[in-house]
Amino acid sequence: MNSAQSFGSMDLSIIIPAYNEEKRLGYTLTRTCEFLAQRPWVSEIIVVDDGSGDGTTRVAEAFAAALSGETAERVICSCRRNPGNRGKGYSVRRGIEEAAGRVVGFMDADYKTDIHGLDMVMELLEEWPGVVGDRTLSGTRIEVPRRMYRDLGSRLFRWLLRLGMGLRDYPDTQCGFKFFRAEVARELFARQRTDGFMFDVEILLLAASHQIALARMPVTWSDDPDSRFNLMSGSLRNTLELLRLYWWHRRRTRELYAGHRETLSRE
Repeated sequence: MNSAQSFGSMDLSIIIPAYNEEKRLGYTLTRTCEFLAQRPWVSEIIVVDDGSGDGTTRVAEAFAAALSGETAERVICSCRRNPGNRGKGYSVRRGIEEAAGRVVGFMDADYKTDIHGLDMVMELLEEWPGVVGDRTLSGTRIEVPRRMYRDLGSRLFRWLLRLGMGLRDYPDTQCGFKFFRAEVARELFARQRTDGFMFDVEILLLAASHQIALARMPVTWSDDPDSRFNLMSGSLRNTLELLRLYWWHRRRTRELYAGHRETLSRE
């Protein structure tokens, strides 16, 4: 997108799901707003606090209240708070339901992916219905690599997805940097059922089953050394979500195939 072009009165909505991110959210909002203030788009940032036990909401609301000058004219920041800890998928879905932009997407609260990737997102969305960050692409720059055990776990996870889910076109499902034309986002997330971390997988499965091709793009990415992911309980929870997704996907595929056969038989 060139500097004189914009999508409309509200060009871009960024959803930031946040759970106990009091220490890191302010940095993410600052970097994001500094970038957006230099672009021609009118944007909104919607922080969805997923029932945090710390000051996440306070940080988001204080940041929104402090916006001023040209930044306040180009960027609106607001915060929603979930009724308890409902999950990342629930939080992103809620934010997308309330988003007003003609481009809608989400990024992580701990600023793993550099916001400057949005320039490429906006260019790609002129041709594609959606864009997903992909850390496996050759143009990706990893500034802080994963710890070895997490990298091995990620490789195993990708292998399982290719084997069981058929997501060969999307080798990196979990990069928290995905953006869509608004009508595509609403179509996909209206069907999304997974409330936890595996919601990304379901969104890509839904896109594939509805023949919505998404562009992949390299990103600048840093691992989070302060990650609070519990290897045992988190892995078990994610595995259970994947199993549910596997059966939902099988049923959806059978239903779509049955509907296609019925249409052919009428013709």
